[in-house]
Amino acid sequence: MYRRVNSGRFIGLTTLLIVIVMAMFTWVMYGMAQQVFTMTDIMQDLNESIKTMVGTQVSMAKDMHEMNLNMVTMNGSVTEMNTSIGGMGQDIGTMSTTVSNLSGAMNNMATNMNRMTYDIGQTTYALSNPMSYMWGNAFPF
Repeated sequence: MYRRVNSGRFIGLTTLLIVIVMAMFTWVMYGMAQQVFTMTDIMQDLNESIKTMVGTQVSMAKDMHEMNLNMVTMNGSVTEMNTSIGGMGQDIGTMSTTVSNLSGAMNNMATNMNRMTYDIGQTTYALSNPMSYMWGNAFPF
């Protein structure tokens, strides 16, 4: 048996099997290294995507803050507009009352104009016909 173990064929076959096993091991390790390399590339791309996403979130937070400030400003503007509309409503109420008073004043003025026209007519008659005016009426004035 000693001779068999030390024979050239057995040593050659054993060496060949060791080389084949080592080649398979090397091939498996190479495949694993390729997978690690691919995974490293994917992780780097993921890192870049996360950086981009964080930048987008920061920009979105800034935009939301500005939108909040705009909404607060708009709320103040709406409050001021509400106050202005309330004041305008009071002004319209005052104007309605004033127009009513103006209508009454115009009516009084028309009545006074009618009286004044009558008086001017009497005066014209008196100045154009003094004798008839004085002796034609029992009470001239």
